[in-house]
Amino acid sequence: MTEIRTPRLILRRWHDDDLAPMADINADPRVMRWVDDGSVRGLDETAEDIERWEEEWDDEGFGLFAVELLGSGELIGFTGLSVPEFLPEAAHEVAISWRIGSQFWGQGYGAEAAQATLEFALQDRNLDRVISISRLGDEASANVIRKLGMEPERETTHPEYGHALSIHAIDLTEYQG
Repeated sequence: MTEIRTPRLILRRWHDDDLAPMADINADPRVMRWVDDGSVRGLDETAEDIERWEEEWDDEGFGLFAVELLGSGELIGFTGLSVPEFLPEAAHEVAISWRIGSQFWGQGYGAEAAQATLEFALQDRNLDRVISISRLGDEASANVIRKLGMEPERETTHPEYGHALSIHAIDLTEYQG
């Protein structure tokens, strides 16, 4: 089982008891504002998401980690690697992403988890490059992307929802962790 510990977090595979807290995160309009069309997701949709994320671990050897607080064991969201199949022009890439519950914003958890994920991509999965896809205007994600040292590469449009996306990338052979 893949598990990563940072000073404050544990990044791990998903457990059955993660469903309810992740569904609560997905039900928060503030969290979901920048995701897809901005719609919140319910319990059934979250269960389908977690099942898909776990399947990606089996198929690709990487996926989205559940992120929990080291001290309390509380689930605060996810971070990890995935193939961005929703965006055909980037479907051959590996993207890093994160989603953190709003009550945990502003404490650096997203950046801490994302840094650990980049190190995992480089050291454990031997990836040469990782991208990040974010909506234009999502300044919180832009801040994490800057902290990761990712460089702007191009802008594009979401094929289903039509909003502007920004793609950043980092060549992991030059990553300075």
